[in-house]
Amino acid sequence: MATGESSFKRVAVIGLGLIGGSLAKAVRMNGLAEMVVGTDKREDELSLGVELGVVDEAVGSIADAVTGSDLVVLAVPVRATRAVLEAIKPHLSADAVLTDVGSTKTSFVQDVQAVFGTLSPRVIPGHPIAGSEKSGIRAANPELFANHKVILTPADDVDAAGLARLKALWEGCGATVLTMSVAYHDEVLAATSHLPHLIAFSLVDTLAGEDENLDIFRYAAGGFRDFTRIAASDPVMWHDIFLSNRDAVLRVIDHFTHDLDQLRTAIADQDSATLLRVFSRAKAAREHFSKMLSGQAYVTNNSQKQVTFRLQPGGSMTGDIRVPGDKSISHRSIMLGALADGLTEVKGFLEGEDSLATLQAFRDMGVTIEGPDDGFVRIHGVGLNGLQAPRGPLYLGNSGTAMRLFAGLLAAQPFDSELTGDSSLSKRPMGRVADPLRAMGAVINTADGGRPPMKIRGGQQLSGIHYEMPVASAQVKSCLLLAGLYAEGVTSVTEPAPTRDHTERMLAGFGYHVHRDNATASVSGGGTLTATAIDVPADISSAAFFLVAGSIAPGSELTLRHVGMNPTRVGVINILRLMGADIEVRDEREIGGEPVADLTVRSAQLKGIDIPEDQVPLAIDEFPVLFIAAVCAQGKTVLRGAEELRVKESDRIQVMADGLAALGVKTTVTSDGIVIEGGQTIGGGKLDSHGDHRIAMSFAVASLRAAGDIEVTDCANVATSFPGFVDLARQTGIRIHAEGGE
Repeated sequence: MATGESSFKRVAVIGLGLIGGSLAKAVRMNGLAEMVVGTDKREDELSLGVELGVVDEAVGSIADAVTGSDLVVLAVPVRATRAVLEAIKPHLSADAVLTDVGSTKTSFVQDVQAVFGTLSPRVIPGHPIAGSEKSGIRAANPELFANHKVILTPADDVDAAGLARLKALWEGCGATVLTMSVAYHDEVLAATSHLPHLIAFSLVDTLAGEDENLDIFRYAAGGFRDFTRIAASDPVMWHDIFLSNRDAVLRVIDHFTHDLDQLRTAIADQDSATLLRVFSRAKAAREHFSKMLSGQAYVTNNSQKQVTFRLQPGGSMTGDIRVPGDKSISHRSIMLGALADGLTEVKGFLEGEDSLATLQAFRDMGVTIEGPDDGFVRIHGVGLNGLQAPRGPLYLGNSGTAMRLFAGLLAAQPFDSELTGDSSLSKRPMGRVADPLRAMGAVINTADGGRPPMKIRGGQQLSGIHYEMPVASAQVKSCLLLAGLYAEGVTSVTEPAPTRDHTERMLAGFGYHVHRDNATASVSGGGTLTATAIDVPADISSAAFFLVAGSIAPGSELTLRHVGMNPTRVGVINILRLMGADIEVRDEREIGGEPVADLTVRSAQLKGIDIPEDQVPLAIDEFPVLFIAAVCAQGKTVLRGAEELRVKESDRIQVMADGLAALGVKTTVTSDGIVIEGGQTIGGGKLDSHGDHRIAMSFAVASLRAAGDIEVTDCANVATSFPGFVDLARQTGIRIHAEGGE
């Protein structure tokens, strides 16, 4: 068999049941080892090993299997592990990797330490999340692990080369490999695997004892059959698992029993509010289950979800469209609706991952939220002091807006909280909100460099401060104003340049007075928010891609409906008009305190400009696509005063410059901006968006004027701000195809 440099030479599988046999057969069929040997205490299983092609050689003893093997896999019942380790010990090479496939990791580590006296760096506990109702070597399936997860729980001093080889072996079997600590694995699996099996066993046993048990099972619906299917699992195996993972299982049983008692009480008391809150929270958690299992598991999966945009050159932009709702307003509608007294109804809510993360976080703090259903959300507000302690960290995905605003909201809550995010968000600085919040009396801990996770200590009394922002930032301003709702006295923020004022407008819409004195906004603590109705405008940041596309593509005329025209957000329109863009603004109106209008953009010959610095904060999110407009313009475009772009989802100045260079476009990067000479040819090529949704979408727009095909990698995060972008871009004239994803 052909094997790679990292492959094992001789793999010994101890125990040829379903999991052990399937792994042996997968390793053998995929050429992941030169020799696969197996042994099993059941002679009938062993004799079938070679006959069925499960192993190259079946041996009669553990000693014969282990001797000379550089990977030994234990696939035996959990309670048999220690005895098997005793048999392995005299024959295990010092250089061999030892792993297992058991459902509990603490017990395996304890058994290894008891037998060997220590945990060698080459002992790497493992657990494939795969199985079947069938058992035995006849059920061995080399595809069993394909598209399933395998969890490895290496120690801190693990042998890095051994871990890499074991990871490569599992990946060669088609699995996705995650890593986590032993203790965390057992806690997660107790909740997500062990408890469901326990409930299924118990429920079937309870109903089987009823007088009408035959009719119960005869008329059971599909849901009952699906759920209780796992009660057909091997009783001996699960007996071993529950006893081996005793402490973690008991904790999750106690937690579940407590919550079940609360539901029983709610039903007995006709408490519809509690039932609706629990059921809506559970429905959402189920829909976003990968995010709810554990921050680490979601991050790993998300980082491996690769989406590539493939773009063909040319095209013109036509149509009449409405882009998704404004993300900034969607975030704030959930936040203030949750903290208001009464029922808030939201139309046009952006159902992107960032906004949904905010929605889920409030569900985790006890707020009942119905929807979203085609952009409609109904929020049962709990009042400013009605939030409940979340059960674990609040996961905010890729949303810097959510994390910074949540920091302000949570700084004065009576409970501790922790804010986490994906790998991109975890690199972004949070000190600029943490520092002024600390000045108000908050106790906040961050990781190195002021980065997430943010751990906020509850029970702190905040005092109002006046804060002069060193850099214009709507997120920092909003964070402090929201904290000011809970602070004693007045909290005021002065901004060096105008930034988006959605928070101030929405606070006023919920009946909370915000005082405005030129560049200073202030609130007094101790008020209340009153529920209202919100119609979220279409996001001007999303519209910006189509405004630039319609401007640079010949023969274009495109109308965008119900676009938010907040004066603090229209920098992109002002800049494009200064460049000569043909953008018609029609039917201007105000809805829910926010101005909106319909926009029609037509092709125009753009010219390069010195971008006015007073417009920079008003278009901070739109600059990546404005860089594309600058390339297509006649003359030089100069951007200054945009340091903020370097601390977004990526360093947007440098990443855009690198992407343009990959397409043959030269730029000059400065510390706070960029210089772009217009009229250059945009060539074909491949570039990396670095997981930044706005970078990916900007180069999709660039394809309209490209001379060759463009490939943009790492585009999965486009869904965070603009779900449906690819379909809408294709509908209006961009020749785009997305590959990969889920």
